[in-house]
Amino acid sequence: MTHTQQESSASRLFEPARLGGIGLANRLVMAPLTRNRAGADGVPGELMAAHYAQRASAGLIIAEGTTPNAVGQTYPHIPGIHSPAQIAGWRRVTDAVRAASGRSPMFLQLQHGGRVGHPDTSGHLPLAPSVVRFPETLQTPGGLRDGVAPREMSARDIRSTIADFATAARNAVEAGFAGVEVHSANGHLLHQFLAGNTNRRTDAWGGPAANRIRFTVEVTRAVAEAIGPERVGVRISPGADVNSVEEGDTEDLYAALLPALARVDPVYLHVVHADPQQPLFSRLRKAWPGTLIANPALSREEAAADGGMERGERLLAEGAELIALGRGFLANPDFVERLRTGAPLNEIRPEFLMHVHGEEGYNDYPVLARL
Repeated sequence: MTHTQQESSASRLFEPARLGGIGLANRLVMAPLTRNRAGADGVPGELMAAHYAQRASAGLIIAEGTTPNAVGQTYPHIPGIHSPAQIAGWRRVTDAVRAASGRSPMFLQLQHGGRVGHPDTSGHLPLAPSVVRFPETLQTPGGLRDGVAPREMSARDIRSTIADFATAARNAVEAGFAGVEVHSANGHLLHQFLAGNTNRRTDAWGGPAANRIRFTVEVTRAVAEAIGPERVGVRISPGADVNSVEEGDTEDLYAALLPALARVDPVYLHVVHADPQQPLFSRLRKAWPGTLIANPALSREEAAADGGMERGERLLAEGAELIALGRGFLANPDFVERLRTGAPLNEIRPEFLMHVHGEEGYNDYPVLARL
């Protein structure tokens, strides 16, 4: 074994860990990755079952953003979890992962796009906190389209959407998932409620930070009541401008959100774009009483060099318990083994990342035994 291999195998990333009552083989989490490989009806098929089974060496798999209802769909071929066929499709996926690993638990990310959606894709006018048009283009079945002005959610819309998240969580457990991740990040619906530029409401769901956090907290509470808080995680992306959101008061916003979420007691908090050199991460770690999953912000060069190991180890040293990585798992079915042994990593083929629907660039990345 080379010196580099010895250093890799000794990393804390490969230590067993626990997530609530769940034992994990290592501290590496496969981050949720949108890949547009479900059927046109949002049903996961054998292609997705094979993809996740290939990556079953992860300590925890967080499956890709999945819509809790039809109006929440973002792009074509995004999976859902609101129909019997979708539940059955996801059951095939979780069964395949268990058969491949014997233990690798899976959580399902529940993602409602809010204004990040288009009638040509979902058949519905998007719903959002306020009538603020998505200023970017969106992929639809007919090609790229300009974003549309969403309909502002009424109190009834808010209540029914919260109920849909709770139902989706129960459906996920029926489909064999160990739990769900409530997606309150990256400019999707829950994050749109948090962000000042997309939430211009003047009622109890808008205005000061104490009101803007309410939707994320109520969704998380409803999901926890449906399946138990030990089965629920929450994803946040403080300060991120993904999908053209601008929070405006990040420090105050998350100072209010984290204690409110902690009272619901989800099993983890998942921080996206985590940077161990930024004071914000340290403040988030100190404010969160439970398990923290850190998803480091990686340049393409860093991801290609070591898959994120150095950043991951620094985040562990700063108090994270688990490290979520995306790019490495995307291109390397045997990502954990490659990191453990110091083997070279496959290069990502970006032309197959999204809005293509076959095996190429998805399930055909080589594993070490084939090199």
